[in-house]
This record gives sequence, structure tokens and C-alpha cells, in this order.
Amino acid sequence: MALWDRLKESASTMQTQLMAKKNELTNGAFRDASMAMCALVAAADGTIDPAERQRVAQLIATNDVLRNFAADDLQRRFEANLDKLTADFAFGKVSVMQEIAKARKKPAEARAVIQIGIVIGGADGDFDKTEQAVVREACYTLDLPPHEFDL
Repeated sequence: MALWDRLKESASTMQTQLMAKKNELTNGAFRDASMAMCALVAAADGTIDPAERQRVAQLIATNDVLRNFAADDLQRRFEANLDKLTADFAFGKVSVMQEIAKARKKPAEARAVIQIGIVIGGADGDFDKTEQAVVREACYTLDLPPHEFDL
């Protein structure tokens, strides 16, 4: 199977798994960690262009699992995390990882945050090495084995 097909299949599988847990994913720690993960994946290469920013914002707004939260609140949190990352990527990454770590206490939420990162990273059909690397790093932050997610 081609890499492209595997990426599409993996993102689709992750989205299906997230939908199965939608009703469990309603607290603030999950919300904050998810928006931090979205920003981290979007800025994985250290920069984010306006088109990518808009694409990820659109994915957040249309993701069924994230509809448990107000869209404007999610957008505000996503933008705040992106601002930290674009101002100073290394320093911002520390802050964003602290947000991601909020989901560590609940394994189902921690896995869902990683799955959201994979869905966001694979949405454009290219879950590239830098995106994989930041999601793998988030796995360690959440005390999850990266191999569980084929990372």
C-alpha cells in the first residue's frame, strides 16, 4: 500500500475512533490540549503561512468531536497557541507542550489529543516528518508510546 493511502487510512481510522469517544471528550483539559496540539502540528516546521492557518482553523471548526465546544472559544485558543509558536518557536513550544500535558491524567483524552494531531497532520495528505516528530514528542509528554500510533 502506498504511503499516501496509508496516511489517508490512518487519519480516517483516527477520526472514527475519536467519534466513538465524542461524549467522553468534553472537559477543559481536553479542549486546551487539543487546541495546543492543532497549533503545534500547524507550526511544526517553525513557520505557518496564512493558508495553512486557515486550513487548520477550518478543520477545527468542522471536526465533529470538537463540536462539544464553542467554535469561537476553540479558535481563540488555537490562535493564542499559534501566536506563542510564531513569536518564538522554541519558547512557545514549551508553553504549548504544557497545555498538551493537561490531558495526561486521563488516558482516553491523551490518546484523543494524539489522534487529533494525526488527523490535523494528515488532512492535507502529507503527514510530513516534522509533523510526525512533534506528535511523537507530544506522545512522550502524555506518557504514551509513539508506536501505538505508528509514529
